[in-house]
Amino acid sequence: MPDINVDEELEIKAYYAGHVLGAGMFQIKVGSESVVYTGDYNMTPDRHLGYSDIRVHIYATTIRDSKRCRERDFLKKVHETVERGGKVLIPVFALGRAPELCILLETFWERMNLKAPICFSTGLTEKANHYYKLFITWTNQKIRKTFVQRNMFEFKHIKAFDRSYADNPGPMVVFATPGMLHAGQSLQIFKKWAGNEKNMVIMPGYCVQGTVGHKILNGQKKLEIEGRATLDVKLQVEYMSFSAHADAKEAKKMEFLKDKIEQEFSNIGCYMPANGETTSVVTNPSVPVDISLNLLKREMALGGPLPDAKRPRTMHGTLIMKDNSLRLVSPEQALKELGFGEHQLRFTCRVQLHDPHSDTDTLGRICTHLKSVLKSYSIQHVPDGTVIVESIVIKVTSSAEEPNLKVILLSWSYQDEELGSFLSTLLKKGLPS
Repeated sequence: MPDINVDEELEIKAYYAGHVLGAGMFQIKVGSESVVYTGDYNMTPDRHLGYSDIRVHIYATTIRDSKRCRERDFLKKVHETVERGGKVLIPVFALGRAPELCILLETFWERMNLKAPICFSTGLTEKANHYYKLFITWTNQKIRKTFVQRNMFEFKHIKAFDRSYADNPGPMVVFATPGMLHAGQSLQIFKKWAGNEKNMVIMPGYCVQGTVGHKILNGQKKLEIEGRATLDVKLQVEYMSFSAHADAKEAKKMEFLKDKIEQEFSNIGCYMPANGETTSVVTNPSVPVDISLNLLKREMALGGPLPDAKRPRTMHGTLIMKDNSLRLVSPEQALKELGFGEHQLRFTCRVQLHDPHSDTDTLGRICTHLKSVLKSYSIQHVPDGTVIVESIVIKVTSSAEEPNLKVILLSWSYQDEELGSFLSTLLKKGLPS
């Protein structure tokens, strides 16, 4: 199936699920993260449908028997019941396992030359044929190849069921809906046939708790149907899983699998929520950011006097998001690109130190000391009595009460906060003698 690219980041891909006709599963990918949304899916090919084509692994131990063994057992039980003159009821859902079981019985009846009638609930065969013709590309390769010469769903031995057939003597096989015996034609036929030991009901799928199907599978022999008289269940009850779901049923084996995944992939979270439970999966996606070369050079120059450059450091800049990309640039470059005016935010700091020299000489000594420490910076001693480093302005005044006590005034812009803090700490340690 084709990929759907919603935009540059969002991609949706549909996969064939193999559960029933038209069943699909979806992978949604955003950047480097993806999630698979699916209902039921089947990893084993059927007689009429292929298997799921998504690249997933079902690690849990297989619960159901192999497909051929199940089919052989199913045909054997139906054949034995028909041979002894009994009737077989197979409750199904119209577009679920019913078409597959019909193809199976049709082939077996043809091979064995059996005469017992096989019936399907009125309307369901027509409905199934209509949808399978409409969505022939969803069926497996064998069905598609033979469809032009022979429609596999136009059965020779299977005919539409009439209500009066339920009272006919002799053997018979009937597919009727719904699949859980909770209402409808399948329940009506079951009530008529339940009292005869020769008869059999084969439940080919899962039954919800509280339904008649669930009760008889659990061995209940007396049923109160629709709040009326009690029904004695004497017919044989068989459960044969033709479920179109991925195998994985036992909680202990799922826990075992979860432990194995966590042992092998310690950096990947593995979750096993119960039915109805909500789980939040935390991801740590990497977000690529392009850095301006000028900004990088400036930050690397700062690395000299600052703590060990090998340690992670904060990088100051302006983050620009444009055309689904991120760039970290210097504030000056950002202002220029965005057409904004600059607003200055400055910090001031006073540092006191004892120095017997004049204010001018003290300022000169400060300039010399800074040049020896900040070798990669441009340091200017301006005639107006200030020292300038980047945006940092340094002035010196004497205390009126104590001439040897110098007050050093530092002022810097927000952009040079890190350098300003460094110089403040440096001058508090005093000047070299």
